Amino acid sequence: MGRGKSRKYEDIWMDFIIYPLLLFIFVATLYPFLNVVALSFNDSGDAVRGGIYIWPRMFTLQNYSKLIKYPNLPRAAVNSVLRTVIGTTAQLFFTSMTAFVLSRRDFIFRRQITLMFTITMYVGGGLIPSYLLIRSLGLMGSFWVYIIPGLIWMYCVILMRTFMDTIPASLQESAMIDGASDFYIYSRIIMPLCVPSIATVVLFYAVGQWNSWFDAYLYNYRNTDLTVLQFELQKILLDTAKASEGLVGQDMVRKMAEVSPRSVQMAITVVVTTPIILIYPFIQKYFIKGMMIGSVKG
Repeated sequence: MGRGKSRKYEDIWMDFIIYPLLLFIFVATLYPFLNVVALSFNDSGDAVRGGIYIWPRMFTLQNYSKLIKYPNLPRAAVNSVLRTVIGTTAQLFFTSMTAFVLSRRDFIFRRQITLMFTITMYVGGGLIPSYLLIRSLGLMGSFWVYIIPGLIWMYCVILMRTFMDTIPASLQESAMIDGASDFYIYSRIIMPLCVPSIATVVLFYAVGQWNSWFDAYLYNYRNTDLTVLQFELQKILLDTAKASEGLVGQDMVRKMAEVSPRSVQMAITVVVTTPIILIYPFIQKYFIKGMMIGSVKG
């Protein structure tokens, strides 16, 4: 009886510790984003005074209207959407195909090839060799430089292969007895069962494609038709910072005088994070399941 009461008191004390801790973590996680949103919708001149927390003091869309007026931004947004959709689709296809091959128990070289691929996760050729390779392949100044070099990320291959290893081999064996081809087994049997790992890999690849800007800087710096949203927004940040420090021409200073650099930064942050925030809730369940299987079985 005494032991039961002691256990009950322990549970109560744990509740007093755990729930406030979880509440603190929730507030610490949510507050910075709410503060960014509030500053992005607040009047820039008023924002300089400070004291804005989770709600704009003087609501305005001025910060976003300034971003829209930049000439390269609409084209950059289209390119970012295209590279995210096309790139993620291509990466998912090649990653899943590679994972399927490496998961086949009748593939005699799967351990050797897996080891060879895994080495690339820890040892890279470096920036200069990569640049020379891209130039020798004729990908400079083309849209495909955003797609082809990153078709396979070995971490995602391991994640999908680990998930495929949990699927009973008898499914593939029975399909092969019935005369099914390897591609039929991959597309009609394996992939429909890999929804959690697919959601995880899609999220990784989509976020990487959406946030990428360095490849645009390296390979398409002079081609404004192939610029991407993140690269243009980065240039806007640099322009606003230089304008505030008096490091650019008077035209840019006058152009950005109405909007403080901090307000622009907050608006840019909201623009680039909103698509991911809107997508994540729909795949959260599968993402967590895929990551758990990868962490336990990998």
